[in-house]
Amino acid sequence: MNKTITMAIIALFAASCSNDYYVNVISDEKADDVLVPVTVHLDGFSVSMEDYVTRTGTQNVVDYDGVKAVTLAFYKSDGTEAYKHEQLRSDNTTFTTFGEFSLSLPMGNYTMVALAYYTSDGNPLVLTSPTSAVFTGRSFETFATTQALVINNTDAVNVSATLDRIASQLKVVSTDGKTADVSNVRMTFSAGGKSFNPSTGLATVNTGFSNTVSNSAAVGAASTSLSFLFLATDEQTMDVTIETLDADGNTIFSKTVSDVPFKRNRITKLTGAMYTNAGTSGSFQLNTDWLTETSIAF
Repeated sequence: MNKTITMAIIALFAASCSNDYYVNVISDEKADDVLVPVTVHLDGFSVSMEDYVTRTGTQNVVDYDGVKAVTLAFYKSDGTEAYKHEQLRSDNTTFTTFGEFSLSLPMGNYTMVALAYYTSDGNPLVLTSPTSAVFTGRSFETFATTQALVINNTDAVNVSATLDRIASQLKVVSTDGKTADVSNVRMTFSAGGKSFNPSTGLATVNTGFSNTVSNSAAVGAASTSLSFLFLATDEQTMDVTIETLDADGNTIFSKTVSDVPFKRNRITKLTGAMYTNAGTSGSFQLNTDWLTETSIAF
């Protein structure tokens, strides 16, 4: 007989480590004869770096625009999926209250995976196991936690958890005004990836990738372009190529920055001329103070 489990994701924004939760066995109860209520509170996700958050404390998931979807999943000890559901903030048919889950599970040993992330059309996040998830299009800001859960008696189970930001961000800022022929910006990373291990928060591939984003800045105005990536280690150095593209995808400006430092839950900023100086060589200036963001001028 299935056991009833009620899940509630109620608040996000604080740092923690994964914890294991166990319920002692009651020897005279049979697993098939009882229902076990479980409540899960995902208390928050850790944040740092001044451009990620400008305040401290906690913030409810409903109030944080950086999260557009939440996925909760349970995997059995043999790795098979027992439950998975994605809530989309933009689709109220996927939830009753955004961030709250109700489900049923039989008694057993499970790994719980909770992900909170930004998503958009054509850029879904696909979770396949406690060690594998991937953005099939562009990668975005992502928070994650995994926990072991053992359900083996009739006592109600209350689990508190915290989601940590596991992505690194690149911010490309122009010091000159956008020209009319530019439609997009492409950022190519020589390492890292768009797939990650939810249990470790690290990339599952380290071959690099490209993200192309639209450039909505007005002609003559400075532009800002963002890209997210997952690192193979907590801190990682790689080459980054920045290109401006026209409407047909032709490259107008291209610049490769060597040995750019990244760190999980931090922003690396590249700053320089991307339009008026597209035909000239540029120099880069590096500031490696992670707490005030890494800033490179070109």
